Amino acid sequence: MNRISNLIYFNNNRTTPLDEAVKECMSGYSENDRDREAASLNASLKLADLLNADPVELLYTIGTSESIKLFIKAAFEYNKHKGNHIITTSIEHFAVLDSCKALETSGAEITYLKVDKEGLIDPDELRTSIKPTTVLVSIMAANNETGVIQPLEKISEICEEKNILFFSDASQFVGKLRCDVKDLGMSALAFGAHKMYGPDGIGLLYVQEKHKDLLSFIKKNYSPDLNTAQIAGFGKAAEISSQNQWDTSAHISKLKNYFEHQLLDLDGFRINGSTRHRLYNTSNVSFSDGEKMTALKERFDFADNLTKSSYVLEAMGLSLEEIKNSFRFSFGKYNTLDEVKVLVEEIMR
Repeated sequence: MNRISNLIYFNNNRTTPLDEAVKECMSGYSENDRDREAASLNASLKLADLLNADPVELLYTIGTSESIKLFIKAAFEYNKHKGNHIITTSIEHFAVLDSCKALETSGAEITYLKVDKEGLIDPDELRTSIKPTTVLVSIMAANNETGVIQPLEKISEICEEKNILFFSDASQFVGKLRCDVKDLGMSALAFGAHKMYGPDGIGLLYVQEKHKDLLSFIKKNYSPDLNTAQIAGFGKAAEISSQNQWDTSAHISKLKNYFEHQLLDLDGFRINGSTRHRLYNTSNVSFSDGEKMTALKERFDFADNLTKSSYVLEAMGLSLEEIKNSFRFSFGKYNTLDEVKVLVEEIMR
């Protein structure tokens, strides 16, 4: 069976292989205190550079989901004296949705913003949803199923105006597109190393310096079990991402664009989500029927761990039949145009 590296449909726990330079970097560290301190300082500087942040605004965690859960819970508890209202969206990752659901048992009131057929929120709905008791807005930067990018600057502007924390799950965004936290204006964001060809089991929580008391509150009872190699690898992945961002994006965009353009005349073919506000690596598409994928599943080693209908596509207004015949293709820097041509030929048969 041929494997198309990093080419998947729908959810997969691992979508990117470890970069060879990252792997080499990770092999050069031991667990002594000197190495650990050096690795942590070096990695923090590189990650801060990637975000245009300060190293004191960063906290290592055991992964993106951990960062998300830590922040949402802490933001709610730390600001209980101000209110109990949290605003999020109906298309967030389970880490956000589960965190909000858990907080409801502690008295939190949750508002779930809708998205339109392109997968975008309406900033005006966000503005009108804010109450005197609102303490947090949690909206993902880019969706993991569709790649649709939310209007981050507008969301930040509204939250800044209302003096409300804006937190973003940026796991799909950081490392792909420029993520200058000063320009984007998020109060906090979370992402992980493995989405940028780094090691598994390590993530980052960024918290704006003006909210340093909240970050201290989070750190008080949190001590992640991370090894030196993971930290060093995360830093190296950030460095590579910063240096190669434009070349990588150009290469992957070419693959995705070729894939979609070749299929545009296919009967019943449709791209799900905004084509203007979308990550360059993600293509969520619908076919007239799911049989188009049968031959591909037999010939190529796709990842398939979807157990239920997509709540993201449902929120965008797709019917259950359309959702059943929808698939996510995620292209990476190790894919080649020849691979994509073979894929397109199979689909066009």
